[in-house]
Amino acid sequence: MSKVLINATIYTGKRVIDKGYVRFNQQILDAGEMSDYQQKPDDQVIDASRKLVVPGFIDVHTHGGYGVDAMSTDPAAISQMVDKMTQEGVTSVFLTTMTQRPELISQAMQTILRAASMNPKIVGIHLEGPFISPKYNGAQPENLIQKIDIGKFAEWDRLSGGLVKLLTYAPEMGVDDDVSTYCSEHGIVMSVGHSGATYAQLKALKPARITHLFNAQRGFAQREVGVVGYAMLDRDVKAELICDGYHVAPEAVQIAYKLIGPDRLELISDSMEAKGEPDGTYQLGGQPVNVHDGRATLTNGHLAGSVLKFNQAFKNIIQFANCSIASAVKMSSTNQALEFSLTHKGFLERGYDADLNVFDKHLDLMATYSYGKFVNKD
Repeated sequence: MSKVLINATIYTGKRVIDKGYVRFNQQILDAGEMSDYQQKPDDQVIDASRKLVVPGFIDVHTHGGYGVDAMSTDPAAISQMVDKMTQEGVTSVFLTTMTQRPELISQAMQTILRAASMNPKIVGIHLEGPFISPKYNGAQPENLIQKIDIGKFAEWDRLSGGLVKLLTYAPEMGVDDDVSTYCSEHGIVMSVGHSGATYAQLKALKPARITHLFNAQRGFAQREVGVVGYAMLDRDVKAELICDGYHVAPEAVQIAYKLIGPDRLELISDSMEAKGEPDGTYQLGGQPVNVHDGRATLTNGHLAGSVLKFNQAFKNIIQFANCSIASAVKMSSTNQALEFSLTHKGFLERGYDADLNVFDKHLDLMATYSYGKFVNKD
């Protein structure tokens, strides 16, 4: 039996269908205008009048949520946490590690691999640290930061079963050609983050990606435009953005959108275990984190990840940047799918996985389907 959403405005990632239908089981079978729709005997028809249908969200930077840290030693708990993320429209994730002792990172690689064997929504690992700058550590434990080591990095990738897709690093701390070659050969994107690199250093290096733009990096100044200036000026680099209104002010989001645009920005949550949980004390990378009124901070006042739900990030970018829904779809789904070669994700066209979100006209999330299966909302 196939499900069919009818009478909806559908943003496929390639086109906008003003009044259309999308037919799917585990994959998208067909999508088009209602004028072309012909009901089939096995169709389970769902009227989506006055609803918006968009691709499922892809979060490539999340440290956890719902009481579970991505570096938990319990693969079942991690899998259950990822399932809960579908309630905010996230249908694919890169679980993100922290700067920690090497043996704990090794353990995390193996645990996430086991979790991924249980849950196909886990499509990658983002290794954020330990190869970063102590001057821009943010919420990463400064005493555990180290220079990049190809031996350790390759071993972590091996232990993950090749799940590492993204590496955040600080290039000014030193990186040899072996690391770049390894990443290129294994399809791993190198992203500059927690970095004090200068514009000149980055222009010479030509990195393809910037981790959480504006946060924990050399900012923009009149005589040294830094990491932020590089993201704005280079026409090929992709840049993550935490759109919670705390990490980046709405006005800065608006500036980033105008200068960088929807083809290069990618929304992330950078969420930690407190997402979806009450205010209180939690942990990130073994450090206590206080969560109050939507802000997660270390004892020194540094922001420590977020409690941002992705459906709110989607809504926020439209409000903060005054952008179109089609542009928000690019920044929440299609850009990530294209950058990381997630060949069956990010689009609502024939042959892609049936990962989709249904919103009402107020941009409130009404339903999510993951591999065609309806996700109940708590």
